[in-house]
Amino acid sequence: METTTGTVEKNQSHTKEGMVLLDGGTFIMGTDSLKGFPKDGEGPVRNVELKPFYIDQYSVTNRQFKAFIEQTGYVTEAEKFGWSFVFHHFVSEKVWAQKPQRVPNIPWWVAVEGAYWNQPEGPGSTIEYRMDHPVIHVSWNDAHAFCEWAGKRLPTEAEWEYAARGSLEQKLYAWGDELIVDGKHQCNIWQGDFPNKNTARDGYIGTAPVDAYNPNGFGLYNVCGNVWEWCADWFSPRYHWESSNTNPTGPHAGQVKSMRGGSYLCHKSYCNRYRVAARSSNSPDSSTGNIGFRCVADVDH
Repeated sequence: METTTGTVEKNQSHTKEGMVLLDGGTFIMGTDSLKGFPKDGEGPVRNVELKPFYIDQYSVTNRQFKAFIEQTGYVTEAEKFGWSFVFHHFVSEKVWAQKPQRVPNIPWWVAVEGAYWNQPEGPGSTIEYRMDHPVIHVSWNDAHAFCEWAGKRLPTEAEWEYAARGSLEQKLYAWGDELIVDGKHQCNIWQGDFPNKNTARDGYIGTAPVDAYNPNGFGLYNVCGNVWEWCADWFSPRYHWESSNTNPTGPHAGQVKSMRGGSYLCHKSYCNRYRVAARSSNSPDSSTGNIGFRCVADVDH
């Protein structure tokens, strides 16, 4: 039952509750937009064919992850390492007094000892009032372990983008091309002067509940902003050149895993990657205060 390094026993009560069945088929993946980042491998645009699959409506929540931990005794990598990255605005005076290490060139990330999924800002913090928020401080390996337990898996990049587009063709966002619609914010990203002042005009400084804002055309919530979401694939900037056009799974090996969707820290001046075609990556053992995940499942035949 319990493991920290090996295979996690599956949750025998797994169901497709909370998931959406997508028919698959052919869609236009990637972008050649001038707002994109060619060096990330967002293009060229191409037709991709996918088989049907299920996908979670929401990112995995603290409540769901807590159930996984309680049933399996799994220990996350942030707990093993003894620390995780916390955004500087959320670091307490007590932690600052300990002179924590910052990341060179991106000093808004602070290595906080004792930060992990259950105390996201370090010792003294809690998820008590954030049970319906996405779990954070989970590495790719942690997310993979949860999926094994749940009888699911992480989405491929192609599955993630197909689902995030919600049947819209070549739009910037999951709802269209305009960031604000009828005066209303559609996602949880940074407003103001990054990384100094977040005006929180979208309603949130940090993570938002997983059902915040309107769903896309497939009924999925927060595929743009809120938290980055791990994908199954190894990351390559040549993804669109090297991958199959039918059920692509990315490179066979690599050093970093793909992430999609952007987060509450994304801003057009720094990280305009809350677009549905945008891509990023991180090492499989990395964890931060703005990375989560959602699951997919195969269709049984």
